[in-house]
Amino acid sequence: MKAIRVNEFGGPEVLRMEEVPTPQPGSGEVLVRMQAIGVNPVETYIRAGKYARLPALPYTPGNDGAGVIEQAGSDVTEFKAGDRVYTAGSLSGTYAEFVLCKTEQVHRLPGNVSFAQGAAMGTPYATAYRGLFQRADAKPGETVLVHGASGGVGTAAVQLARARGLRVFGTAGSDEGLKLAREQGAHEAFDHGAPDHFEQIMRATGGRGVDVIVELLANVNLGKDLTILAKGGRVAIIGSRGRVEIDPRDTMQRDVDLRGMVLPNTPPAEMASIHAALVAGLENGTLRPVIGKEFPLSEAAQAHRAVMESGSLGKIVLRTSEK
Repeated sequence: MKAIRVNEFGGPEVLRMEEVPTPQPGSGEVLVRMQAIGVNPVETYIRAGKYARLPALPYTPGNDGAGVIEQAGSDVTEFKAGDRVYTAGSLSGTYAEFVLCKTEQVHRLPGNVSFAQGAAMGTPYATAYRGLFQRADAKPGETVLVHGASGGVGTAAVQLARARGLRVFGTAGSDEGLKLAREQGAHEAFDHGAPDHFEQIMRATGGRGVDVIVELLANVNLGKDLTILAKGGRVAIIGSRGRVEIDPRDTMQRDVDLRGMVLPNTPPAEMASIHAALVAGLENGTLRPVIGKEFPLSEAAQAHRAVMESGSLGKIVLRTSEK
């Protein structure tokens, strides 16, 4: 089979297509024929060798994707050949034509959802769900601010929060991004390029502040975030690309909590709960993954460049075929 392999850490050019043996499922495992593969920023950090947990070289990147069960292990009863699924993790890496997964890494993909949309679920939607509900404890009736509401995690957070009954604010950096945030359910959207956008957000709350912030770029926003939180507010820190200076008094005056997270820390029972909720949201139509750009698998390097561009809209996806 064809797969993208990384033989050395470095820039996008180290992503190379190679022929490798097709894995075979063992006990508790399934082999998935991939149709679409989700590309996430974290995979660029790992590829560059700039992440806390690095795989042994060589490796195939990727956790997310969607396709059809090709073969199931002899003891697997939950899935059978032909079942449509999305993946949230894998044993062999998802940037490939076939992917080996444990059964708990595979989830049913409803018939009303495309493979490209399924490839957007694993990391972005699970991250948004955990940040919003398991870490920040967002509740119906509260106000949530989603920074970067036009990207993969951002659009997921907006949809999830709106479906749960929160008042949703979002930020984006372009007219197209602001329009997309509103289309996905944001009650109000703010241009994060405007120098006074934090003041605009505070005014939109009547001076009370927001209850929850989903923070995807903490090194830029966190210091200002603390000034627009309501009393008892929470920040779910999901993404950061550097260091930041904050004034601890801003947390003291409002009794606020900063709650960091990385998805791999999620306990298995909580992860199962996340995906049960996500599959239900796909089935009932409240979750509608937005696909931005699609690239053939052979152009994984271009996809890695695209996913790190500011102002990208929706999810970046790789395709294993022209379908």
